[in-house]
Amino acid sequence: MNDFQVRMDEYLPLRDVVYNTLRQAILTGELQPGERLMEIALANRLGVSRTPVREAIRKLELDGLVVMMPRRGAHVAQITEKDLNEVLEVRIGLEEMAVRFACQRMSEEQWQEIRQAAREFERLVDQGDLTALAQADEHFHGLIYKATANDCLCGITNNLREQVYRYRIEYLKDSAVRATLASEHGEICDALAARDVERARRALCSHIENQQQAIIRSLKNKKEK
Repeated sequence: MNDFQVRMDEYLPLRDVVYNTLRQAILTGELQPGERLMEIALANRLGVSRTPVREAIRKLELDGLVVMMPRRGAHVAQITEKDLNEVLEVRIGLEEMAVRFACQRMSEEQWQEIRQAAREFERLVDQGDLTALAQADEHFHGLIYKATANDCLCGITNNLREQVYRYRIEYLKDSAVRATLASEHGEICDALAARDVERARRALCSHIENQQQAIIRSLKNKKEK
């Protein structure tokens, strides 16, 4: 079993602690797509009873991160091309809206934060820490959403974040993709600095479409192995 550990939090019920631990393990790939989730093994690994594990698995099923298979139990949900396309269709629409509002509303300080986030991602590119890179990529896009000054838009994107995170980990496994992403972040920053909505929209769409193709290649390569 992968080397993840429960992180206790005195302010949360045990079932929520276990849920957060398993969710993070799935999102980061420590628990692989298709991997079976056996209650007894997970309970022993985490040092808890089976009850909070069972409750966590049920909640993860509602999140779409776990699937229950007849006579085979719970498994980590697969990353499929269909799911990817559906998620990115929604994401690209939201991010086009976000860059438009950001160009119109962001302050100079907010743009500087976005630029710094792009530089931090670039700094991490060669280090190979996929979790740190995924968090840096998420932070970069999160700052653009924040710059829209639209709480409703930010709330909607929060609901999509976990599904997108799984795909981030997948495409960041390719070192060539990481360098491309860093360059694309720079292009988005330049368009935002110029407050050029159409340029920012084109850069953003190209950014996401390139990620989509990288993930599809990765999924196809896995099938061929």
